[in-house]
Amino acid sequence: MAYSATELATLVCVGCDLPLIEQIRMALPPDADVRAYPNAVAFVDDWKKKNYLVEAVFSQGTVQGMGGVTLFQTLVNEFSFNKPFFLLTSALSDKDRDFLLRSGIADVFLLPLDQEAFALRIGFLLKQWHRLQHPAIQSSYHSYKTPLVKRIFDIVFSGAVLLLLTPLFLLVAILLKLESKGPVFYYALRVGTGYQTFKFYKFRSMYVNADQRLKDLKHLNQYAPTTEIESATVAADNVLCADCAAKGSKCRFPIYADKIEWCEKKYMDEKKSMAGSAFFKLKDDPRITRVGKFIRNTSIDELPQLWNVMIGDMSIVGNRPLPLYEAEKLTTDKYAMRFLAPAGITGLWQVEKRGKGEMSEEERLELDNLYAKNHSFLNDIRLILKTIPALFQSESV
Repeated sequence: MAYSATELATLVCVGCDLPLIEQIRMALPPDADVRAYPNAVAFVDDWKKKNYLVEAVFSQGTVQGMGGVTLFQTLVNEFSFNKPFFLLTSALSDKDRDFLLRSGIADVFLLPLDQEAFALRIGFLLKQWHRLQHPAIQSSYHSYKTPLVKRIFDIVFSGAVLLLLTPLFLLVAILLKLESKGPVFYYALRVGTGYQTFKFYKFRSMYVNADQRLKDLKHLNQYAPTTEIESATVAADNVLCADCAAKGSKCRFPIYADKIEWCEKKYMDEKKSMAGSAFFKLKDDPRITRVGKFIRNTSIDELPQLWNVMIGDMSIVGNRPLPLYEAEKLTTDKYAMRFLAPAGITGLWQVEKRGKGEMSEEERLELDNLYAKNHSFLNDIRLILKTIPALFQSESV
């Protein structure tokens, strides 16, 4: 960790059992001063008497219990507490999470803890808390305003292209319906400018029974060991990805199409797993339709995002909005910078790297940060002109 015990002062654990206190200590510098209290009353009484400097509070309890919002509001009202307050709880709904974060709590973690994610998130918040509380910095993270000339261009450009491509949209819709049952469009949640979440639209390119189809065809791989086939069958039967299953929650990364729902993270994990097999005869993902493969390789499946541009979720040019499971990992200054730029259909890394082979995550983030530092309307026009020839370089995206 880059911070010291003097910077952190005292960190308080309230109502935490011994194993949890040990996990919290592991996420902090070895010389950090950690004090533990059996409950909220004991902590408040002791703090009133000793009046020591508290840098953060970790409280184990329920949302509405004494160790949850009630304790946080007590600290704010009686001590003018303005430091990070972390709630650790074994049960948490989406509404609870939204309520907690709106109330001013720094973060909430579901038990049992994911130690790596826990250490990463509290490390960032503790180190940067003073900066995040500064109004100028807060506004830069959440109040990006699209320049008027860029917004006008986005509306005119996306509107014109949508009108011109209406026949193509109808043709793709007909072909998708003829090949397989299911909706024409689907959407997934994406994180864009200032960490704002929105519905991200695409043409459907997979069969609606995608996971069942993978399970049925997995046995055709002659080179896969029996254990691999069995594990793949189990994974296909499980509707949750490993991350959500471990947390005991419902799917946190769904893809929606009418009443049909997929797990986006599970699909991407399985795709990587299949790609990693050196001897897998089914080269093409069996969940992708023939029409789907074509519209992916030609980027036609991305065209519905022009509607996202029209309604202001995205811009024509910007950093690609990220899936929730990717965005939640980017909690350091180095990576968070990419969210200070507009979210876009095309951008710097798509033009620079398309058709040139695999790109590392580090390379992609560096290009995203570079765009965030230097984006302007003139540079956007240059990237649009470079995007046109890049579209004709075949690449499955």
